[in-house]
Amino acid sequence: MAEKQSIVVVGSINADLTTHVQRHPNPGETLLGSGGTVSAGGKGANQAVAAAQLGANVSMVGAIGNDAMAKDAMVHLEKSGVDTDPVATIDGPTGLAVITVSADGENTIIVVPGANAQVDAGFVEKHAELIKSAGIVLLQGEIPASGFARAVDLAQGRVVVNLAPVVEVGHEQLLKANPLVVNEHEGALVLELLGAPLQSGDPQYLLKALLEQGFNTVVMTLGAKGALVADAQGLTEIPTPTIHAVDTTGSGDGFVGALVAKLADGADLVAASKFAARVGAFAATRAGAQASYPTLDDELPS
Repeated sequence: MAEKQSIVVVGSINADLTTHVQRHPNPGETLLGSGGTVSAGGKGANQAVAAAQLGANVSMVGAIGNDAMAKDAMVHLEKSGVDTDPVATIDGPTGLAVITVSADGENTIIVVPGANAQVDAGFVEKHAELIKSAGIVLLQGEIPASGFARAVDLAQGRVVVNLAPVVEVGHEQLLKANPLVVNEHEGALVLELLGAPLQSGDPQYLLKALLEQGFNTVVMTLGAKGALVADAQGLTEIPTPTIHAVDTTGSGDGFVGALVAKLADGADLVAASKFAARVGAFAATRAGAQASYPTLDDELPS
């Protein structure tokens, strides 16, 4: 059996402030809600925790502040066994995500970068040897573009990118993603970022257009409709279990974390995506982000 590859996540660490409402407010409208709890989040940390809880060997490169939110932001990273030695504490606030969840489980999120804004090229360079040694380097869109670019340039293993949110990053570095993981909306924005004319929002069109831009492989998540994997052989549909969604916050990150965990085990992209869809569905049946992710002891929906 091949040795399990190590995963280095270069990304964001946040505290999530979550509120619950019957429905999302309209512009200018005030609604009463509930909640107000703080939990661990950040796309980078979410994906690192999801992968580690599934048995992956994961290191987290990122930053937190020296405020009261830092402890909440780190709790699951530390409990899940992620190597947090590369996480720096800086003078200032920890990254913050303000999340509003409606009764049907859909959410809106506003992210304030905080310490994540310090994860630039110079910060990443301090962890050059760790990144070079990784079998998989995983990145998102919640750190500065210079940090993103330096991490990709240092990587000698596989680069996986979940460009969420879609921000301006180096095109050369972005195209090294294998795979690029996006949802439909993000896929369209990536095409715009690369200067490609957008003729349709159809997922199959978007995937073919992304491959034409130079990506080797793309995984597009489609929520309750599952996902699509695009590569040189064509498109493969990935089913997802039928569930009752409680909170979709972080379920996409659960998908990505599970995907890289399986890739690190030697699975091919289609098999890894099928497993990831089940993990993402599991996460949507529980509240919160990192607290909703399964371990190897949990039974996944099928």
